[in-house]
Amino acid sequence: MKRTLIATAFAGLALPTVALADCGRVSVAEMNWASGQIITRITEFLMTQGYDCDVTVVPSATTTAITSLAENNEPDIVPELWVNSAPAYFRLNEEGKVLKAADVFAEGGSENWWVPDYLVEEHPELATIEGVLENPELVGGRFHNCPDGWGCRIANDNLVEAFDFEGHGIEVFNHGSGDTLPASMASAYENKEPWFGYYWGPTAILGRYDMVAVDMGPHDPEIHECNQTQDCETPGKSAYPAAPVLTVVTADFAERNPDIFELVSNISFGTQELSNLLAWQADNSASAEEAAVYFLTQNKDTWMDWVNDEAGEKLGAIIQ
Repeated sequence: MKRTLIATAFAGLALPTVALADCGRVSVAEMNWASGQIITRITEFLMTQGYDCDVTVVPSATTTAITSLAENNEPDIVPELWVNSAPAYFRLNEEGKVLKAADVFAEGGSENWWVPDYLVEEHPELATIEGVLENPELVGGRFHNCPDGWGCRIANDNLVEAFDFEGHGIEVFNHGSGDTLPASMASAYENKEPWFGYYWGPTAILGRYDMVAVDMGPHDPEIHECNQTQDCETPGKSAYPAAPVLTVVTADFAERNPDIFELVSNISFGTQELSNLLAWQADNSASAEEAAVYFLTQNKDTWMDWVNDEAGEKLGAIIQ
């Protein structure tokens, strides 16, 4: 499907609606990376066209979203919150301020440090962090770090100190955006050059390129908890754990709008399903809105199970 056709399709799908009192205004966070943006746009469309909500999309990121929830009790809905990188979520959940609606990644997400497979094939020792530290020149002497504002940035900064990258001759390059980090991986892989850095899945780039997760050693929950805080006094060595990735809502919103809480509780993606969607987006240079339309038009059986009967009738009349 050509991009011009996709844009036309979105214009046709996004029919105007009048917000009804039983839904009203809803604020939804939009994370500053591809999968988060697509999930928000799918959620927005279903709420707007199926439930007649008046939706405000709020640009956000992991630390921004959890801080806003803690201080302002908003936005109402935060899709794709990587709670391992947002430890304040657990306190807010225990206090009854926020609720888990769904595992938006049905199988969870993965966070790792990676090197290309061709480097490991030639130098098997690079499959472990010890091998990387002992041979910094083989990975280009550089670690590609998360942008500021991502939860992984705090943990990585502490891990960099714990593993003494500076003492092992590894420079840390802090990327300025969520675009340059994967672009650096793609460029290195296409040119068969060294690359060593952080990334997460499911993502299009990890579906497109064969990267090897570096064995960082065992995961230690206590060490990792400290590593996730900026004021960690004793950064330590710990692998990332398997990552629960949630849709989170405020308790106030869930109470006043149970239909929408039920909707977002049903929205969940398989790892391969989402990776395929992200790859399609990248291959077609599509926007988040266009990727949302592609998903909605190609996966009607999936999302029809997410919505209630009334919303299904409305949406079914729009998306044939």
